[in-house]
Amino acid sequence: MHHDGSGLPYQPNPRYDAVGAPVLRGWPAALAELPTETRVVAVDGPWALDWDGVRASLTAARPGLATVDMRPHLAPWQEIQARTESGPLAGDPHFAALSQASLADFFASLPSVPQAEGLIVVYGPGAALVEHDALWYADLPKRYAEAAVTAGTVTNLGQRPSDGAAGTRRLFYIDWPVLDRHRDALAGRIDRWLDLQDPAAPASLDGAALRATAARLARRPFRTRPTFNTTPWGGQWGRQELGFKPEGPNTALGYELIAPESGVLIGGDGLDDRDSAREGERAGGHSPQVEVPFQLLVSLHPELVLGEGVHDMFGTSFPIRFDYLDTAGGGNLSVHCHPRPDYMKDVFGWPYTQHETYYLMVGSEQNTVFLGLRGDADVDEFHHRAHEADAGGTPFPIDRFVQTFPATPHQLFLIPGGTPHGSGAGNVVLEVSATPYLYSLRFYDWLRRDAEDRQRAVHVEHAFRNLDTERTGDAVARDLVQSPRMLRKGEGWTEEVLGQLPEMFFVVHRLAVDARATAPDSTEGRFHVINVVEGDGVLVRTEAGDAHRVGYAETLVIPAAAGAYTVTGLGEAGSLVVKAFVK
Repeated sequence: MHHDGSGLPYQPNPRYDAVGAPVLRGWPAALAELPTETRVVAVDGPWALDWDGVRASLTAARPGLATVDMRPHLAPWQEIQARTESGPLAGDPHFAALSQASLADFFASLPSVPQAEGLIVVYGPGAALVEHDALWYADLPKRYAEAAVTAGTVTNLGQRPSDGAAGTRRLFYIDWPVLDRHRDALAGRIDRWLDLQDPAAPASLDGAALRATAARLARRPFRTRPTFNTTPWGGQWGRQELGFKPEGPNTALGYELIAPESGVLIGGDGLDDRDSAREGERAGGHSPQVEVPFQLLVSLHPELVLGEGVHDMFGTSFPIRFDYLDTAGGGNLSVHCHPRPDYMKDVFGWPYTQHETYYLMVGSEQNTVFLGLRGDADVDEFHHRAHEADAGGTPFPIDRFVQTFPATPHQLFLIPGGTPHGSGAGNVVLEVSATPYLYSLRFYDWLRRDAEDRQRAVHVEHAFRNLDTERTGDAVARDLVQSPRMLRKGEGWTEEVLGQLPEMFFVVHRLAVDARATAPDSTEGRFHVINVVEGDGVLVRTEAGDAHRVGYAETLVIPAAAGAYTVTGLGEAGSLVVKAFVK
């Protein structure tokens, strides 16, 4: 059983039909949908949007339009910083506590709407805070904001160009949580959703149709739109095996399903007809589509997506992520750990921590996974050497302190918070993990240089404050490198437990299904996430009759509301399917 390219092609743009209204293209089409009696339209959205361009496009489409810009009403930058930065991380160069601020906290006062004839558009982040007759939300997926902040072409939320340079630290831990909460609170009353990836001709969907589509997706299996980020250690597997065309030099981080950043594509020709969708892409002519944040779908229908018990535990946070670490043709990851639960809550502000697992999709006995402390590790010396490497650029043999294991294909490694770990060069790891993903506390990064030729940052004090010295010696292999345990089986299929720990809230299973064999399954009231880690792919079919094909390396969300479903092997080679769910 292997992947030789004979199965389903990896689909980089899975998309689903809109329910109740078509996706429209262009500003004039959106304006034409406004009821005639509308006087004030609030156009809200993220800070990274080109709001001057939005105003120009709207006034070109509707000459004589009056506009009100939210941005001049923001508080001064020092005031914003004082309102949004506090606690033990206030001066930290890399991390901030997850902001609990509201978008209203960023404003000195709200604008008043002039008594004008005709239509008035109030635009910019926070526009919904002003009285309005119709509410539009103009969105740009988060990957654009990160790229713009990194390139220095956009500031942080509330920051004017004269206030200094933007940084991803504020973007990740302050701007995004604030903007996400604001957007999710509006979800039930948005009148039109606009996707501004093509600012001259935005795609848009009526708000009622957006909510009807979300309700439909919350009951059926679907995929989020994958994306790859590049890093100094990144490899080439995503490009070579999946045909992903990254803008950067490598496909290091494959975001298959990272709830705070993932989007779902709506409109165009639904995914279930793969071939016509691919033809349409080649011709460049498929009908317009909007990308809607996955998190928005969860916040609209948390019980349907998560299940009642998981919703009670995690609110509207989708708690499991699937992503790739591609070092095939790349370098070693840093050796790092993630916060322990109390530190995560008290210092970083997340209610649950970043427990992880590594599933080796590609690896070899000669390659390495770093995991856990050695039984004879001198932690004080480790601390000293890590500081020397950071401050003085002095290398040291990390394997004097941290254990190494062979990167055996299809082995699962369990990585609870506080456990030092990292994937070596030449591997592809499927990370099946808790959702928090921005808290890698690095002990050592091989003195690697970043794009500006500076030694990459490590976080020695954070890392050692979280180091779990109990994960050491023989206990590491015994507890964290488990052997599969048979759970159930039938004709042509088996399901195994790959790994679970009392302190980790999720469990990882693997289903082996022969070509043309069918395995029964059920969400039993809590969502499943699956990924085809080997073979020609599977067909997932729910009791309600919704079907979804899943090819090699593709990740599928099966909402709790889907209930009973079956998994059928496709093609000639059987498939291995990794499955995770909340215990």
